[in-house]
Amino acid sequence: MSEARDRAERSGKCLCGAVRFTLRADTGLHACHCATCRRWTGGAFMVLPCEAPVFADQAALKAYTSSDWAERLFCGECGSSLFWRMRDGRHWTVSAHALDDQTDVRFKAQVFIDEKPDFYAFANTTTMMTGAEVVAAFSGDQQPEHRDGSR
Repeated sequence: MSEARDRAERSGKCLCGAVRFTLRADTGLHACHCATCRRWTGGAFMVLPCEAPVFADQAALKAYTSSDWAERLFCGECGSSLFWRMRDGRHWTVSAHALDDQTDVRFKAQVFIDEKPDFYAFANTTTMMTGAEVVAAFSGDQQPEHRDGSR
């Protein structure tokens, strides 16, 4: 999906500062419109694909298993939504809003576009992928089931 040469060293933290990290992340932002991300963040989850972070302080870091194949990491103190990762650790994304510097971030893609509600739209021209296309890209056409039974 993304190439390592497009990754930049970044730092970030949660709202209260209890979870601090550094990582290498892409510059291309992805907006996830899946129902789970929208419920978790209150809107589209704006993320950058990244390498596993190095935590300076992670005592407050909590994980929630949101499906058979993915986890969501957040601050147990302030509740900030920070990371989405595959449970096997192969793929990570970081919330763009948790980063200290976003100056070179560019809107690249919208995923689970078929789950996006009609009441909002982004003006940017981006790559758009349906949920089935995203799942196929990550799992060779195995479509995981969400906790609510949806696919």
